[in-house]
Amino acid sequence: MAYPGYGGYGAPMPGAPMPGGPMPGGHMPNPMYGQMGGAPPQGGGYAPYGGGYPGTYGAPPPAANDPMWGYFTAIAGQDGEVDAEELQKCLTQAGFTGSYNPFSLETCRIMIAMLDRDHTGKMGFNEFKELFAALNGWKQNFMMFDQDRSGTVEPHELSQAINAMGFRVSPQALNIILKRYNKGGRVFFDDYVACCVKLRTLTENFRRRDTMQQGSVTFQYDDFILCTMAV
Repeated sequence: MAYPGYGGYGAPMPGAPMPGGPMPGGHMPNPMYGQMGGAPPQGGGYAPYGGGYPGTYGAPPPAANDPMWGYFTAIAGQDGEVDAEELQKCLTQAGFTGSYNPFSLETCRIMIAMLDRDHTGKMGFNEFKELFAALNGWKQNFMMFDQDRSGTVEPHELSQAINAMGFRVSPQALNIILKRYNKGGRVFFDDYVACCVKLRTLTENFRRRDTMQQGSVTFQYDDFILCTMAV
């Protein structure tokens, strides 16, 4: 049974294209998900090969041949993970947002929280790749509505974008979302991504607990706080 939130169980989570599959709009992803530009950002102290990869005892890392690996190792810390400030630096220096305003630190925090399943406040390489796949899908979706490339869409276009991603929310919930994420009657790309992150994370948390697929769950108070405060 499907429930208001997204279009049916068993389908890919909205904003999470299948690896190697077409992106929204029919685009096939290239190895950099079609968005990263130029050389990997400079800096970072994480050794990309040899003895620097945790758990490999000097062997080359399993992702060494992955084109995304260079971006990851350029910003990851000595622990081999990326925090919000490192992610913001990577997204800014790599030019992911293009002509749009760079992502805020708060948006980078909730991006990490979306995939931070062990609650460390950081992400590893697999989560890093998963995030970029989701970001690319969201950007393609946003650009379909931002036809003048102003970096903003109107609230009613955000509503259409949410529906296009498969989320089904009530008019009351949609009204709250539109009020929360618009500034002066426009929705900026950074706020749009923050909205997508929260919708995906909360829907995924709800779906995981809705074992009977009935669109209804019972939360303990502490569990509710854990689900909602993380993002």
